[in-house]
Formats: sequence, C-alpha cells, structure tokens
Amino acid sequence: MAFYNNILELIGNTPMVDLSVLSPNPRVRIVAKLEGQNPGGSVKDRIALAMIEEAEKDGRLFEGKVLLEPSSGNTGIGMALVCKVKGYRLRIVMPANVSPERRQLLEVWGVDQIIESPGNEGSNGAVRLARRLAAEDPELVFLYQYANPANPRAHYEGTGPEIWRDCPEVTHFVAGLGTSGTLMGVGHFLKDQNPDIKVWAIEPPSGEMVDGLRNLEDGYIPPIFEEQGGADLLDNKTIVGPRDSIEWTRRLRDVGVFAGISSGAVLAGAARCASRISAGVIAVVLPDGGWKYLSTGAWTDDIDLVTERAKTTIYF
Repeated sequence: MAFYNNILELIGNTPMVDLSVLSPNPRVRIVAKLEGQNPGGSVKDRIALAMIEEAEKDGRLFEGKVLLEPSSGNTGIGMALVCKVKGYRLRIVMPANVSPERRQLLEVWGVDQIIESPGNEGSNGAVRLARRLAAEDPELVFLYQYANPANPRAHYEGTGPEIWRDCPEVTHFVAGLGTSGTLMGVGHFLKDQNPDIKVWAIEPPSGEMVDGLRNLEDGYIPPIFEEQGGADLLDNKTIVGPRDSIEWTRRLRDVGVFAGISSGAVLAGAARCASRISAGVIAVVLPDGGWKYLSTGAWTDDIDLVTERAKTTIYF
C-alpha cells in the first residue's frame, strides 16, 4: 500500500470506471473519471493546489498573506482544504443562495470569511464583487481561477495524461463548461496526443442554472477560454438543462456512482454524443461526489420539485 506524507499528495490519479451500460449506442463506450475521489471531494482540488503552489513559487503568497477567491462551491472548498494544510487565511466570495453544504464545508476547513454576493446574480455576481474587493485591497492575494493559467495547466499536466494513460483508445472527450480549465487543459493534451479526438462542451441553457456550469451567452466568458483558444478547440457544444442533469444524476446512482448534479449534466451530454456517432470511446470527467447535494433531494424527491428548486438555489 502506498504511503503519503500529507493529504495533498492524494490529489489526482483518480480512478476511471466503465459506464457503457448507460450508453444509448452499443458501439460506443463511456468511461468516467471519478473526481469525487479527491480528498476535498472534487476536481477543483487539482486547480486549488496548483494555483496556490504557483503563487508560492512566484513570491505572491507567503506566511501572513490572505487569499481571496470567488466561488460557488468546489474551488472554494478545495482552496480551503489546501489553506488549512498550508496555514494560509482565505476569504471566499459566494452567492447568498448557495446550498447549506457549501457553507458548512467552508466552515469545516476554517475559512477566514465568507462574503455574500447577491444570489440573483449567480456566480457572475460573485466574480464581480471579488474583483472589486481585490482592486480595493492590493494586499489580498487574488488567484482568480477564471483567468489563472495554473488552472488549465493542472489538467494539461495531470488530468489529461491520466486519462490518456488509462484510456488511450479515447475518441471523444466530454466535460462541463465552467471556468473552462478542465476542457482547455484536458482537451489540448488529448488533441496533442491524437488530433482526431473530438472535444465536446456541456453548458446549461442561457439564464438557467446547472451546478458548476455556465453558458457563454450569459455575459461572462472566462479569460481562460479565450486565451486558450476555446472556440477553436471545441468540436461541439450541447445544451443540458437542470431536469436532464438531475435525471442522469439518478441514472449514475442506479449503477452505483454517487455523483453531483454537474456529473449528471456531463453524462447526459455524453449520451447525446454517443447517439450521434457510429462508434467510439467517450471519456468524461465527473466533477464531484454526491455528498454535497443531499439537501437538493435530487435522489429522493419528485424530479419536478427538484428542478423547480434549482431555479432559486445554487447547488454548485
């Protein structure tokens, strides 16, 4: 059995599982990377560690400094975990209408402060407020996941090579469009290995919330997406709404995978991809586990009721 010096060494090298039983096309396999297996419970552990360590290396972050970051959930939780281990103070800007689990986990890891942004402005509002606070206090260390090159680099150097190592027969890569770090990092790495691999992005309908995902038509395009050539990298985009996301989250449960709602959205997109191609192997990233979504009733309540709740509460 492997021995690790601290919990941060457990970030990455997550397992992959065959979910082809859920594929609508018997000639198309679907394999999923279980990012909920990271110690902080999500794929964002990767970028949290990468951004913080990069800031340490370039001299921006050292003992006594305070970090500030906008987040609706997983990145904040991942950063809080890393800061707890490394001894840094952290302030998180998050929408007022996030689910209770988000706040509780940030409190568990001892964040210095949770600053609320207007709930009706969603994650875009949290970004605007964090940018203003960072401009007003230059002593704060603002890593800004949406524009930090360490975000996609963590996936180019970690997540992408892991997928290629474990599933070199991959023909399509499907992931959600949030900060776009996963899509850009993994997508570029896989295409560098095999230019024929197709990259699909999953985004919610404009104006609607699907946890962890964003629609580029809603007024904010992550700088990472533009700087990394997102428009040229993507071969396809498909819209997945809250109801489909919840339905496919339940289908994951039916095969023993307890994952978050954005994982359901990604799987719904993978199923669409599978139905449109003749044959292939689709690799997907399931961003997090289901533990932080229990208050949604996503697995137990009437699906219409859960879908309606998603209009007012952010379950990121």
